[in-house]
This record gives sequence, structure tokens and C-alpha cells, in this order.
Amino acid sequence: MLEYQAILEEIEKEIKPYLGEGRVASYIPELARVEPNIFAMSVMCIDGRSFHVGAYEKRFSIQSISKLFTLTMAMRLVDEALWKRIGKEPSGSAFNSLVQLEYENGIPRNPFINAGALVITDVILSQLQDAQQSVLEFIRTLANKDDINFDFSVAKSEAQTGFRNHAMANFLKSFNNLNHDPARVLNAYFHHCSIAMNTQELAKAGLFLAHKGIQPWIDMPILSARQTKRINALMLTCGTYDSVGDFAYRVGLPAKSGVGGGILATLPGKFSVCVWSPRLNDKGNSYAGTKALELFTTKTKLSIF
Repeated sequence: MLEYQAILEEIEKEIKPYLGEGRVASYIPELARVEPNIFAMSVMCIDGRSFHVGAYEKRFSIQSISKLFTLTMAMRLVDEALWKRIGKEPSGSAFNSLVQLEYENGIPRNPFINAGALVITDVILSQLQDAQQSVLEFIRTLANKDDINFDFSVAKSEAQTGFRNHAMANFLKSFNNLNHDPARVLNAYFHHCSIAMNTQELAKAGLFLAHKGIQPWIDMPILSARQTKRINALMLTCGTYDSVGDFAYRVGLPAKSGVGGGILATLPGKFSVCVWSPRLNDKGNSYAGTKALELFTTKTKLSIF
């Protein structure tokens, strides 16, 4: 049996030279205030074992990792009908590109770019009325933590500075791909991105993706095995912005990143792993976090390839 704890401790030591590389997401003022050289990593196995190093109990803004949970909810609610409004292809361009959205007539390339996540939020609004709170409650259930909450200062900061997201929502509305008022969709979306969790909680919340859609610690079906396969495929091909090829080459795991510096990855049949380090590379993924996951799959010799 692999000594996951010893491997994580090795990585924690080896990652230190990388903690000063990259820069925090300063375009969201609240994220610019985060301690930049912090590091945390958690592994949660489907048999119930868990392993952690670093600041794994410190919560951070999960940002686009929330798109993984909103996509899961949307697939639970409408299943394949979702793909009439969103594509399944890598974007190959920035996660907040307006050019691509116009060129493709208001159909976002995939559910993990910002435009796609706005459509997902619109779908949840149509089904559940309160997209903001229902997503939070869903994440609390998955992580078994009732005190997970929005970081309202981050949500406010994003609403005040997210001009491109405002433009994107209006763009989608102009192409009739939002059914609700753009302001309502944006408000829910900004709150989803602001949710604060730690690596331990995120690894636990995402564990169903490694277990054919069943959350193992409560034996609760979240998705079908077919739906889970599809989400893992989308994570591999679309989950790390426009550097999915390089990430797959280096790490070899389905993953979803966020500009808060978190990355949640899975190995179906084995575990979920979450890493957090706030400094980002030029594609918006955690610099040290990506390196830590590369070290992890190299040392364990475990990946999907």
C-alpha cells in the first residue's frame, strides 16, 4: 500500500522553491490580499483514508472549482438537455473570451469557461429558483460541513470589478441563451465563486467523481456512472483553462482549477486530491499547485495514463 502521507511530506519540502513563482489574481481585489506563499494539499481515498500537509484547514475562495459542482447539479436536473446550450470542447482561448462567444453565436465552448458557467447558473435558476443558496447547500452536503459559506467580501469585489463577466452575461442574453435577467444570474455566479473551503473539504466534496458518482462516506448516489464519466472527461479536456494539454502532459489527472489557487483532481477508482497555493501561472492555474500534482503522480506512479 502506498505511503501517501510520506509522499505528501516529500512534496511539501520539494515544492518550497516554487512558492515564490507566479502571481496572485490581483484583478479581483480581495484575492490580492491573500498570503501568496502558502501551500496545502489533501488526498481523500474512496476507502475512507485521508492524508494532508500544509495549511489544509485554512479556507480560501474556490472560484472556478465551483463550476464543477454547479455542472454536477445541472446534470442532475436536466441531464443531456444541457448540451443544447453549451458545448463540450476545449476553448483554446482565455476563460473570459468575448470573441469566441460572439463567433459561436452565444453557445459557450464548454461549461468550465465563464460563459458556460453563467448558462449553467441560468439552468439551475430555472429548476430551483434560488441558485445561490441551493448550490451552497449541495456543497455543504458533499463535504459534510454545515459552516461552509460564501465569502461576501469576495463576491462583492467580483461584482464591482467583473465588467467582462457583466458583458458576457448580456452577450448570452442577446443570443437568447439566458432565460433570466443577467443581473440575477451574475449575482448567483459571483457568490458561487466566492465560496470558501479548504483542501480537506474540497477533496471530500469531490470524492464521488472517483467513485462512479457515489459519495462513498455516506453511500449516496450523486450522479450515475455515465454522468460521472462525462464530467471526468470534461475536467481532463476543459478543466484547467487553455492549458489543458500541458496539464494532462504533466499531471495526467482530470482536474478543475480556480484563480483562488486551488486545484481539485481525481483518479477514478482511487482518490480525489486537492492542492492550494495562490500564486498563478500565466494561464490562471496555481503554479506550485500544478507542480505539486505533477510530483504526486510521478512519485505514486498513478494517473489515468
